[in-house]
Amino acid sequence: MAVLPMKKIEICAMKRDRKAILEKLQSLGMVQIETETVETDDFRKMNTTSQRAKYEKRVQNTDEALQILDKYAPEEKSIFASLEGRQEASETDIQEIIAGRRDYNRKVKQIQDINKDIAGCEAGIVKCQVAIDGLVPWLNMDIPINTTETEKTNVMIGTMPPGITETDIEGYISSAEPEMSGYTVTVIGSDKDQTCMAAIALKTVSQRVEEILRSHGFTRISYFSRRTPEQKTEKYKEDIREFEQWIEDKKKELVSMAEDRDKLRLLADYYRIRADKYQVLGSLLQSKSTFVISGYVLQRDADRIVDILNESFSLMADVYDVLDDEAAPIQLQNPKMFASAEGVLESFGLPGKGEMDPTTPMAIFYVFLFGLMLSDAAYGLIIFLACFILIKKFPKMESGLQKSLRLFMYCGISTLIWGILFGGFFGDLITVVSRTFFHHEVTFKPVWFAPLDDPMKLLLFSLLFGLIHLFGGLALKGYMCLKKGDVKAFICDVLSWFMLITGLVLMLMPTELFASIAQMQFNFPVWLKYTSYGLAILGAVIIVLMSGRDHKNPVLRLALGLYDIYNLTGWLSDLLSYSRLLALGLATGVIAQVINQMGSMAGDGIFGAIVFIIVFVIGHLFNLAINMLGAYVHTCRLQYVEFFGKFYEGGGNPFKPFRENTKYVEIVNGAETQK
Repeated sequence: MAVLPMKKIEICAMKRDRKAILEKLQSLGMVQIETETVETDDFRKMNTTSQRAKYEKRVQNTDEALQILDKYAPEEKSIFASLEGRQEASETDIQEIIAGRRDYNRKVKQIQDINKDIAGCEAGIVKCQVAIDGLVPWLNMDIPINTTETEKTNVMIGTMPPGITETDIEGYISSAEPEMSGYTVTVIGSDKDQTCMAAIALKTVSQRVEEILRSHGFTRISYFSRRTPEQKTEKYKEDIREFEQWIEDKKKELVSMAEDRDKLRLLADYYRIRADKYQVLGSLLQSKSTFVISGYVLQRDADRIVDILNESFSLMADVYDVLDDEAAPIQLQNPKMFASAEGVLESFGLPGKGEMDPTTPMAIFYVFLFGLMLSDAAYGLIIFLACFILIKKFPKMESGLQKSLRLFMYCGISTLIWGILFGGFFGDLITVVSRTFFHHEVTFKPVWFAPLDDPMKLLLFSLLFGLIHLFGGLALKGYMCLKKGDVKAFICDVLSWFMLITGLVLMLMPTELFASIAQMQFNFPVWLKYTSYGLAILGAVIIVLMSGRDHKNPVLRLALGLYDIYNLTGWLSDLLSYSRLLALGLATGVIAQVINQMGSMAGDGIFGAIVFIIVFVIGHLFNLAINMLGAYVHTCRLQYVEFFGKFYEGGGNPFKPFRENTKYVEIVNGAETQK
């Protein structure tokens, strides 16, 4: 439960060593380098755009080559492949890639060229198929497509609007030229868009025939070939077969190159590292002979960084405290159990300047409330075992995913405990199975009580847990005030609200309204009643008089205090939000019971057992998934809105050290890259 202390570091060294120093810092991954630096007359930034663009282009090309290999030569992966983590690469592997990078670049180019060839062949197949489809209406024509004339006749091959027959065409001609002869018209075929026809006429009348036909929509065919349509169609089919064979040959060539996939992944990450280095290099201030690096380093690593740099280079490294008006980046450190909830916190925001790390108390409340919302022992056991097995089986999975699984593992334990307390095991599975198939009812009795039998009791405890949760947030605000030495703020902004809310709750408990809800009567002694009155009044007075203490105008101070008292409605709204604990807890149990009842409707016997098993598996998988999602979402909401709303703002920036950021491999053994 801590924000690790941060230090500023400044390094001044000879310009000739800048690349080597950056590579050393990148391999160590401990320093966040400031890139928003201001140039001066003596120190200016170096333009590394072209170098960075060169490496980024190589990254893009290599990634594209890998995608091509994945498309045509996919790896056989298990469904849990994403949990296995990235492949490890040693310094020797890096040096091998550096030495052979030109050969691997040629392989990348070769893979891209093959892919272009395949794309060209596929486009050729599409083109041929379109041409074949266009020739379908012409297949009955037994003369070459490019026929235009004979010794004494002209041949007009073309199209007219759809639905026209030979009789119609002859009618058009005879109507225009009743005495004309020496021509013949043939409709070859048609489709919904056109009528395909051919007209043969003596050269003496062919021009007039064509004029008449054009006046009725005739257009000469724009396709030319010395083959007949049937012959041309066969030629296209032959071309398609050749294209397909070419594609198969190229695919086999790609498959044979898939053995270099791991090397290409390492090559892509090597270029990523180079691109990152040149990006940072372009942000450094440099003079003619020196350069300056400014950034942040964890206090625990500061001395080690300085020692390593001094051992290898001639430079000056200075470490000093972060200025009071400067917001340092944030790095959290928590025990493994509580660190599992850091992802939930980061989704809201890291601690701002001067704020504490609330991960530990938030994790405790998160696990507690999640289990209460799901509250089924069998579901909790499934979640716990699934997460536990995955964590143990895949120890190299990504850190963020491992933290999430670990958090859900603890949530599964909480759900198991709440399920035992409430008597839920796949709803009422034991009761239904024993009654339906064994004709002897056995029940899974709750250790505490069954929420479905006493929902008002669960509502009461949900509100109680909610009040504890809200008071926990207010207590953390008080802790932060005392840590800063602001006793006045602790009394006026924290203690006063504790007194007011506690007093009002104690005043409510002996009333008939509370008794009707809680189904229990509280009779407080007189001294406790007056104590509750005193706490509420004193808390309200402090809030009214001191909420606006920063303002000198007494009227404004009083108005602000009265307005702050109105925040009681916010407390009531926040408290009522915890009724979702009741709603989601009941929903899990009710849906589970409905699923069990549906499964048992087929009765006993083999058929009934088969139906029950099918309904049981599908139904409870759905119920687990939907209510687990609901518990996750609503637990996060209770943390973000109700709990954090009492003390936490966030807004901190994460610590992002300059390191070897890779996509495919994880570099181990302090591997360093060099040009």
